[in-house]
Amino acid sequence: MTVDPAQALQCETDFLSAVETNFEAAKGIDFRGSSWQRAEYDESDRLKALLASRRMFDRERLRALPANRRIALHGFERRLMFWKRRTGVAIASVLSPLEHYASGASGEPPPIGLGELTDHVRRLVGDRKVPHIIGVCSPSGFTDEARRARLDLPGVTVVLVEPDAHDGWRTIAASDAVDPRLLRIFDPENVKHKMERVRRLIEERSADLLTGGLSVSSIARDANLPEPVVREGFEQIVVADPELRMAKKDGEFLLFRGAAVRGMEKKGMNVIDRIRQLFSGEGDEAAKINVLAERRAALSQRRDRIYDDIVKLENKEADLLEQGKAAKSAVPRRRLAAQLAQLRKDIARQNTTAAMLNQQINIISTDIHNLTLIQQGQVAKLPETEELTEHAVAAEEMLETLKADAELVGGLETGMDAMLASAEEQAILKEFEATDEKPKAATPPMQQRQGSPAPQRQASPAPQRADSPRGPERAVDSQPESPPGGASRRPADPEAT
Repeated sequence: MTVDPAQALQCETDFLSAVETNFEAAKGIDFRGSSWQRAEYDESDRLKALLASRRMFDRERLRALPANRRIALHGFERRLMFWKRRTGVAIASVLSPLEHYASGASGEPPPIGLGELTDHVRRLVGDRKVPHIIGVCSPSGFTDEARRARLDLPGVTVVLVEPDAHDGWRTIAASDAVDPRLLRIFDPENVKHKMERVRRLIEERSADLLTGGLSVSSIARDANLPEPVVREGFEQIVVADPELRMAKKDGEFLLFRGAAVRGMEKKGMNVIDRIRQLFSGEGDEAAKINVLAERRAALSQRRDRIYDDIVKLENKEADLLEQGKAAKSAVPRRRLAAQLAQLRKDIARQNTTAAMLNQQINIISTDIHNLTLIQQGQVAKLPETEELTEHAVAAEEMLETLKADAELVGGLETGMDAMLASAEEQAILKEFEATDEKPKAATPPMQQRQGSPAPQRQASPAPQRADSPRGPERAVDSQPESPPGGASRRPADPEAT
């Protein structure tokens, strides 16, 4: 497990803060006593010595490393009037490889072994006559030997806690006959966080709900949670999502997707019709969908188990094949060949069974799909053909009426400005129009015809053009200039008559 110093420090803080809250809730209930004394310890002096031996005196680095802190809760009961008797000690301790973090090594921190764990627990136990409950958390985890071991210390109950790869925690009883309540006390993950992990894992595997279902055991194995916790998470999800169903098949709790809409009883149904509906095979597609989905989920779980068995058989086949290649004598090779042949026959049989289950699941899925379409058609409650025609005619008439009203309003608005204008305003508007006509009269006719201003070399008085006997001449800028030397152009020949 790769845990850097920052993650180890965060793990230490989360564990102690959560367990301290659980200690407060367990006073007088799970922990015996009427008065309590709290104490805190750490190994900061040892950590300073390790850093000083490596010529490291950085205070910021010291604060960024875990210090193996622990919290101790001592319980007392009043005896007579002035005396107290100790009833027990509960300790939440963190055990990290400080040498690894102090050296600044970049490799993976070593897990805590059985010998180091035993020495740590022995140092924490004070008075052996007083019962001790010790929870040891290791951010870097424990070895398999430490997890399997049982610390047989008189009057001492040990619980191991380590983070897992699923953003959660793993609690292990390191003593015999540990009360499950003590495991919950030293579990830093609250129930709400566990339910959220179950819900998140179900969302990640939501595709399995469409083709089959999810079992409590598979989710518990993937999330590293107890099956009762996962079953409680299933129940909460079923309450929140009306399409999900939960059922028990062959001792296994399954979660699957049922009908999209729950079956609704028809209104106005008398007792006789209700009895007929109960004993008839028609209608109530939602109930049929739920039954078929439950069957499909059970078949899917059985198919998945067969696939797991096939994987195990294939691994064994590969192992036997390697043994046969490594064997030098003919006798072990003959034995391995017989085992391998029988194993391959078993694999073929398992594949045949899985194929049959796939066909059954496919048939049930098709029937569920057809029933879902029927149910959706019934829920929609589409109008009849006569109603659709009546509504279409009414809509068309409404559009025609609206169009006629819009044309009438447009005709009324055409002369609205002239009707609302007074006589004085009309006279002022005529003056504006007369002012606009004066510049138009002063413009030459040729310019009005061409629509462009006359050139500057044609700026002669307009009356002289008007006195010409031939009438207005064409613009001279369209004729070429006289040739040099004063020569004049020859007039055109008269036309033939």
